Amino acid sequence: MNQSKIVYVLLDGIGDLPHPDLNYLTPLEAAYTPNLDRIARMGVSGQVVSVGDGIAPQSDIAVFNMLGYNFRDIEYFGRGVVECIGCGIDFEAGDLALRGNFATIDPTNKRILDRRAGRIVTEADSAAICDLIRKNVKIEGVEFSIEPTIGHRVVLRFRKKGTTLGENITNTDPAYDKINGIGIALDTSKGDLYVATSEPKDGNSQLSAAVINQFSDQVIEILDNCPVNIERREKNLLAINCILLRDAGNRYPQLQSINDKYNLNFASLVDMPVEIGISQILGMKSYNAGSTDEYELKAAELLKIIDNHDVVYVHIKGPDEFGHDGNAKGKKRNIDEIDKRFFRKILEGTNTTKGLEIYFIISGDHSTPCIKKTHTGDPIPIIVSGQGIQRDATSRFTESNSKRGSLGKIYGYQVLDTALKHLENRKV
Repeated sequence: MNQSKIVYVLLDGIGDLPHPDLNYLTPLEAAYTPNLDRIARMGVSGQVVSVGDGIAPQSDIAVFNMLGYNFRDIEYFGRGVVECIGCGIDFEAGDLALRGNFATIDPTNKRILDRRAGRIVTEADSAAICDLIRKNVKIEGVEFSIEPTIGHRVVLRFRKKGTTLGENITNTDPAYDKINGIGIALDTSKGDLYVATSEPKDGNSQLSAAVINQFSDQVIEILDNCPVNIERREKNLLAINCILLRDAGNRYPQLQSINDKYNLNFASLVDMPVEIGISQILGMKSYNAGSTDEYELKAAELLKIIDNHDVVYVHIKGPDEFGHDGNAKGKKRNIDEIDKRFFRKILEGTNTTKGLEIYFIISGDHSTPCIKKTHTGDPIPIIVSGQGIQRDATSRFTESNSKRGSLGKIYGYQVLDTALKHLENRKV
């Protein structure tokens, strides 16, 4: 690449569908994005299906694919393992790792009232809840680690000495299924949801399912009227009285380093445990990016580190949460903010950089349409942009523009190869 640098940005859950609250535009189409539009006009666009046609993926497997790793021939090791690694929990082959959500349920019948406890979960509440669980949940012969991460999110690891805990179990979180280790979002827009009973899918996973069900039942019993929830109810906040578990895994990942795969020096600018875990697994040096909405800090850090790497991968969480909440106007405003506080700062900073050519790859990991409040398999727009790239008629980074782009439809694992080919063929 010589003095060329690539900024590869994935906007979490950016893809969407037309929404009545936005005059039947998508949030991207309704947003004011002069900086993204400027980048779009300097390149080509298209559509990406991150994992596969008709698959509504979770972010972990989607990001692996968008970084060039396709799990067609090997079974995926599961999001629980990735997040376990990302938040620093000791994990060994044969342990069982899972991702969890703090949730609010009706304990009389396990009906789910809110899968994320209203999204209002302070660090203090998370720490207190996890401490209660550590002190009071007992499963004979099994030890566990539990760590809160960000907001309503939590990671768990179970270990039984001398025993491999099978990974082929169903989730207690009814919003997701698992196929060949890959977490798949389900359509939960119709009808009530209930905490599911974990079921073994093979004879080696019966113990794991029993352990998960014991853990889940004890957590509900311990938490419903604990001091944290008494205080939360007094503040008119939803109780944190359940942990919904999903994406079990028991194998340590063994993948080719991304630096070796592309013969380029990659770094990542990430803030979520799943992204930190992906970076560690792929051998990317990861940098602190602050909290999820500190967009200026992310831009400043990117400009600081870009000299030292060929590619800097940036993951921005914001749009996905508004999609899950069904808040189309909020998602539109969040995109406005990202354009103003992140992309503008990057463009201003790179304009003053001497002797470097900056190229952009901008896309998302999956679609999270506000009208559906969940991940879907809808294509995501992508742009590849920079000086000398043969341009098409792209004028904006939107779903409608992407349908007309010269890249056509590609799959996530093809993105980097496709983008690098365009950079190699650019007019110097």
